[in-house]
Amino acid sequence: MAAYGGVRHRNFRAEMRVVLADPPAYTPPYDRSLAAALADAGVDVELVTSRFRFGTVAPASGYSVRESFYPVSSRMKMSKLRLAVKALEHPFGMLRLAALAPDVLHMQWLGAPEADRWLFRSRAPVVLTAHDIIPRRTASKTGMWEALFARCARVVVHSERGRGSLVDFGLPTERVRVIPHPVFRSEIAREDDGHTALALGLIRPYKGTEDSVEAVLRVDGAKLLVAGDPRVPLDGLKLTAGNRAEWRLGFLPDRELRRALSEATVALFPYRPEIDVSGALLQALGAGLPAIVYDIGGLGEIVGRFGAGAVVEPGDVDGLAAALEKLLSDPDSLAAARRGAEAAREELTWEASAAAHLELYRELV
Repeated sequence: MAAYGGVRHRNFRAEMRVVLADPPAYTPPYDRSLAAALADAGVDVELVTSRFRFGTVAPASGYSVRESFYPVSSRMKMSKLRLAVKALEHPFGMLRLAALAPDVLHMQWLGAPEADRWLFRSRAPVVLTAHDIIPRRTASKTGMWEALFARCARVVVHSERGRGSLVDFGLPTERVRVIPHPVFRSEIAREDDGHTALALGLIRPYKGTEDSVEAVLRVDGAKLLVAGDPRVPLDGLKLTAGNRAEWRLGFLPDRELRRALSEATVALFPYRPEIDVSGALLQALGAGLPAIVYDIGGLGEIVGRFGAGAVVEPGDVDGLAAALEKLLSDPDSLAAARRGAEAAREELTWEASAAAHLELYRELV
């Protein structure tokens, strides 16, 4: 177990103490950006998580980090043994989390919801961010989620559609709060050729990579850059795409991520209706890169609100290809989409997110 982080002046007195918890370390960029912004706003923040297995993370700035979950399994290679060890470690991590005494406990993810139905307890008011609304793997277990949501004083979502989904599930409207997901802002040197579409991030079944390939093949002169760590077989897609696609596979360090963003003209997100927002989309917009998205979760809300690209009906590959062709062939449309991405960069900030979270926390203490 490791505890470390930024150091405050010894006379610093925080308005409140908040623990952000991401036991499985699913979203380190989000966790650490929010923790830093809350610390800048005067909150005493501790991030409780596990060692991130797939690369480096941003150093703590103004907050502390406690890697108290999965100290053994997080250092093991992927295997059935690692999963067994992780399952054995989980209750001890939850016990350590329950022993903390913050003013607010803010769960970013539940590492093992089936077990957490019985293990998760907190003496402090609980906020849960439903990044995926109800995670895909356990979506059918409504009784379990009803029990877990009942322990939360507030549930944060990133879109109005996400709010509607949880209200339809049965949560009272007043317990669900919409706080938009900020962009991951980066300054890149634009080096695109005007013809490159980017498929960015972890490659999973719900990402619709096959739709990205098909759309690019329907647009003369278009190319596809696939940049991310695959969790599905890709041999068939590679064969289909031929020389119209470049595959940069594996976990992308920051240098390679910035390179991919700089070389892309537009990003594609033909996702299946299983998520609320996409961190990869917020990375693209944060680099000023327009996006074409299927209208699922909050993706269409973000792109449509700022005019940062195009919104297409889910599963409409013809529409995806038509939107791609328009942005690649019409300089005025591309310029307008880039202005929209810039507007998103200016408004969807971590400072604004921290202020909204702090307002929510004040309701509970």
